Amino acid sequence: MAELSELVGVLKAAGEGTRVRLLALLADGDHSVKDLTEILKQSQPRVSRHLKLLADAGLVRRNAEGAWAYYGLAQQGDGAELAQWLIARLDDGDAERRRDIERQAAVRAQQQAQASQYFDTVASSWDLLKTLQVPEEAVEAAVVAALGGRRVDTLIDLGTGTGRMLEVLAGSYRRGIGLDSSREMLAVARARLAGAGIGTAQVRLGDIGNLDSSAGPAEVIVIHQVLHYFDDPGRMLGQARRLLGPGGDMLIVDFAPHDLEFLRSEHAHRRLGLSQAQMADWAAAADLSVQSVAEFPNQNSERGLTVCLWHLSDKTATEFSDDR
Repeated sequence: MAELSELVGVLKAAGEGTRVRLLALLADGDHSVKDLTEILKQSQPRVSRHLKLLADAGLVRRNAEGAWAYYGLAQQGDGAELAQWLIARLDDGDAERRRDIERQAAVRAQQQAQASQYFDTVASSWDLLKTLQVPEEAVEAAVVAALGGRRVDTLIDLGTGTGRMLEVLAGSYRRGIGLDSSREMLAVARARLAGAGIGTAQVRLGDIGNLDSSAGPAEVIVIHQVLHYFDDPGRMLGQARRLLGPGGDMLIVDFAPHDLEFLRSEHAHRRLGLSQAQMADWAAAADLSVQSVAEFPNQNSERGLTVCLWHLSDKTATEFSDDR
């Protein structure tokens, strides 16, 4: 139980209109200060001041990434419980709340449009760009090994890009589905799969930031070098979770935290890597458990990026099995 003074501090932090609006927005996923200023139509210093009060009171959490910072709802503690209590009682039909939701959707759509434009530009050289940044051979071998030699009925590759993961894992599925929002990337993927003689996989145009659950269920979902293009990887992970069948596995490949700002400014990255703690929180929120984590440092450069492979599993199925 919290002391009286601490509880009063939390209530004071939450008891202001703009701060309640911020809590409601962050309940739908992480946002940068820049995003929140655009949505609320308030100045950056004002929004930052509100966020600091909320963070100091334990209502939200702050993750610094290079020159940017991202905020999300606190996951535990009295502040987290109060935030959830308040949000559950908000009326999404309220005029101001409705405007916030509409602006939030517009900000996300703009971000995804920028990413798609980038992918369209680099589609033909995408695989070369990846080899300059990460130890692909070791990562690909680890992804294959993570499936333990089994062959599943359905595997979904979200943000399939050039279809490389569908090619690498061709022996691990009877039906492979690749989803991507870039037509140019999909053209490259179709050519790659056809050239490799892989007839068990197909690629489709789809918004991986707003997934259609009809694509699932899948026993395995692969998210390879995708989450760092999203302001809120946890929200993307939660959406992907809806496509995962009971007892399914999710393989996520992405960068460990780094400080290479040029990847944000020149290569459309939104997050400068993902930490182990962040992934654990996002997985838990999506009813997934972290089975293992492997790291692959880049040996080619002093400032080379480290790549991580997370193996997540359906937490609800694991708990059911343990109960038995």
